[in-house]
Amino acid sequence: MGHSVKAVTLTSALVWCACMLFAGFVNLAFPSYGSEFLRMMNSIYPGADSVRTIGRVLLGGLYGFVDGAIVGCVFAFLYQVLAGHGHKEAHQ
Repeated sequence: MGHSVKAVTLTSALVWCACMLFAGFVNLAFPSYGSEFLRMMNSIYPGADSVRTIGRVLLGGLYGFVDGAIVGCVFAFLYQVLAGHGHKEAHQ
């Protein structure tokens, strides 16, 4: 049974977006929460740092969605290629 590349892509995008948004919004309420994580994410996602504004939190969520989609798509594609290749060899 193969996985839908579209479903895995969207799932990965939503999960990573939710992680970024969660860390950002909780950091707005509790400044010490996730500040090191947000600083680390700033090294990957410019502008998604521990500056405590709604705009920065939403930017981090957008970065998370796009990055999660890319990683999910690559993962699903590679999974299908590798699983399909192994399946063909078993029947030869």
